[in-house]
Amino acid sequence: MLLPININDLLGAKTVESNRIEFKEGWNPDAIYRSICAFANDFDNSGGGYIVIGVAEEQGRAKRPVKGLSTEQIARIQQEMIGYNNQIKPPYHPRFFIEEIDGQQIIILWVLGSASRPHEVPENVGASQKIHRYYIRQYANSVRANAEQQQELIAMTNQVPFDDQPNTQALMANISLLWIREYLRISGSRLSFQAGSSDASDLLEQMGLLSGPPEHRFPRNVALMLFCETPEKFFPYTYIELIHFRGNPGDREFNETQFTGPVQYQIRQLLDYLKGNILTEKVIKHPDRAEATRLFNYPLPALEEAIANCIYHRDYTVREPVKVFIEVDHIRLQNSGGPDRAIRSEDFLTGRVRPKRYRNRRLGDFMKGLDLTEGHATGIRLILDTMAVNGSPVPIFTFDEERSFFEVELPINPEFLRRSIANSSGKDLAPLPLTAAEKTEFASLVPALTKPGISMIHILSDKMPYTRKELLLSVGLANHTDNVKRHIDPLLAKEILRLTDPDSPRSPRQSYTPTERGRRLAQYLLEQGIASYD
Repeated sequence: MLLPININDLLGAKTVESNRIEFKEGWNPDAIYRSICAFANDFDNSGGGYIVIGVAEEQGRAKRPVKGLSTEQIARIQQEMIGYNNQIKPPYHPRFFIEEIDGQQIIILWVLGSASRPHEVPENVGASQKIHRYYIRQYANSVRANAEQQQELIAMTNQVPFDDQPNTQALMANISLLWIREYLRISGSRLSFQAGSSDASDLLEQMGLLSGPPEHRFPRNVALMLFCETPEKFFPYTYIELIHFRGNPGDREFNETQFTGPVQYQIRQLLDYLKGNILTEKVIKHPDRAEATRLFNYPLPALEEAIANCIYHRDYTVREPVKVFIEVDHIRLQNSGGPDRAIRSEDFLTGRVRPKRYRNRRLGDFMKGLDLTEGHATGIRLILDTMAVNGSPVPIFTFDEERSFFEVELPINPEFLRRSIANSSGKDLAPLPLTAAEKTEFASLVPALTKPGISMIHILSDKMPYTRKELLLSVGLANHTDNVKRHIDPLLAKEILRLTDPDSPRSPRQSYTPTERGRRLAQYLLEQGIASYD
């Protein structure tokens, strides 16, 4: 059996948080079984953890090269574990992997959060008189549960997070082998090498995503979220709904788009839309220094984290899609299911968000394996930091007392609200008011322009020059000569756009940029609410 995540990523705590990994230089069954019990109890619904045997710890990370274990040691450990596993009440069997790293063999025990919790284990598994205790994880340690924690642990009996529950309505035919293979490839798992010769059932079994008796295995909900072409069939409204408001806020004209498919694919589709239609960069030159200031209307890392958090933390039992609202001056994201009750609203201002329990304990692991999320409790800090570095206003986090929804609003960088232009000295100035003659001229000009042409003017007004391909793709058109003739050439003829290299019109490095007249027209389009990204 092969480990479903990359071994180097595990040892470096890249795809699994360090507090969910324990390194043991040698075989110490008492300490190891206390940790097995603690991980299996999964007190905070973080998804269990990993115990790595044959590797010393150095400042919370694996000490490399690893010390390793001999073949004889591994055989003895396997033999002893058969008896020790049954000393856990109720019995629990961690998944056992032998991996080779740095030329040495090591053991990895993958301890999934148990559906049969709470578990207790003897303080000394080798003693003749055994006293069983409950153990839980606190930070990076396995500790004995106190009386209050014991009661809470017992109350969690059979309370398995929704994403880790088996779905008895699903069949293996609902799982796409292609999506499994893509995940294994991206995550760097050695399982990807045998994915071509294995069926979906075998791969899901090794990934801990099947439940039920051998004759009738059911995929767990998280497998359907990630590896099913139509997850909304099992979890209604599992898609992202984007509402893009156009022009002035009072007009309330908008376009609606839905992003469907596996949840990680939904994230990619939405990000592609934002990159191609919304995100813009502005370069501000300074007369007193050579370095220019580069700003974005919305920093991409903040958007990536906000979107991934909506998918990760949403309540999949509620029939509401993740919603994204794009306004002139902000982007607002909303998901069903609010934050853990241990989190206060003021925690979002400091970035110290520490949930007591996670709603979807397995989904987060897979999303981190795909490099879609940061570690637990670090995403809000990342959003705050990247917005601050970009000079953007502080994000607004909102949820109700009932924790029925969560919303994050990312305000646009103020520099992009005033569509600035540059004067001859290079200083960045607010745009001059349009004259009556300009308004009349532009009003008569607009009907003759194509809708993609208007979008090009609007997009180019605040960005660096575009190549022909970039300009056409940015408004959803194919890079074809007919589209150039229909939508770009008229703008050149009307001296709205110009070539960056007019002496070599066929140059492969040719780009387009607006003329001063084009910038003034862009200002008019914005003020009239005509400009759009369609």
